[in-house]
Amino acid sequence: MPALSVRHLWKIFGPKAHKILGTPAAELPMRELYERTGCLAAVRDVTFDVTDGEVFVVMGLSGSGKSTLVRCLTRLVEPTAGEVYLGGEAVHEMSAGRLRRLRRHEVAMVFQHFGLLPHRRVVDNIAYGLEIQGVPKAVRHRRAGELLELVGLSGFGDRHPGQLSGGMQQRVGLARALAVDPGLLLFDEPFSALDPLIRRDMQAEVMRLHRELGKTMVFITHDLGEALKLGDRIAVMREGAVVQVGRPDEVVGDPADDYVRDFVRDVPKADVLTLRWVTAPGEFEGEPLSAGTVIRDAVRAVLGSDKPVGVADGDTALGVVDRDRLLEVLGR
Repeated sequence: MPALSVRHLWKIFGPKAHKILGTPAAELPMRELYERTGCLAAVRDVTFDVTDGEVFVVMGLSGSGKSTLVRCLTRLVEPTAGEVYLGGEAVHEMSAGRLRRLRRHEVAMVFQHFGLLPHRRVVDNIAYGLEIQGVPKAVRHRRAGELLELVGLSGFGDRHPGQLSGGMQQRVGLARALAVDPGLLLFDEPFSALDPLIRRDMQAEVMRLHRELGKTMVFITHDLGEALKLGDRIAVMREGAVVQVGRPDEVVGDPADDYVRDFVRDVPKADVLTLRWVTAPGEFEGEPLSAGTVIRDAVRAVLGSDKPVGVADGDTALGVVDRDRLLEVLGR
């Protein structure tokens, strides 16, 4: 069972939005639909699954609908139509009370703007979700202390948010989200307000925490490099619709249309594609390389061999890769 399942999700803003569904108007380009009806289709018939422990990245340009989509998952924005299941339970059918419990206990969100309470100490900001749950002060402060250590902020618990840098404030936001031990973490462009060096550090922090905690994550970004770095799989959005879902190497190596192709045009292929993309039929001797090896990481082994190098997927031999094919990809 998927950790998160989204089926035919729509969000249309505007007058009489429900009357747009099922009509030819629903298929109109975003601008034309707005000009004709005054309605904006921010999310259009979106379907995807997220597996347990996966980092699923939703990527698109500004206005593509990705932030609206993530808010529809917990009904912070009420969908116009469609279904959302979390651990098999229908979010779209939840009562107001059940929805509050979902947001307090099972799903946590990290926003672009940190949303910290400026008058409260860092430790109290982190413990805020536990406070709402009614957890005793000593217990929630102990948990907050553990999370301060986890995100590298030990000793900063008594500071106020205004005394911290932007990167440190975002770490507090991340710790606050983790405090309630959610099954699902939602990130809405959390690092886009940070400078490039701090952003890179925070990306590494998310990757480290994912390795240590194994949380299921849905990560929203407009940055392709961030998507390729963080995502186990990537969904590319355009005008409210998902135009491709795949692993980073699939999105770069086999773009679904010209829009995605243009998106990934300048990506260094050797840094993303794996050996399965350059393997040719052939027999080999010796120990093969894994098909999941990134091309850049295979350069030394392939260029250092006077024979084609074998490639295997587990116990299954796929073929060989030679220096000419590798140099061709590196040259591109």
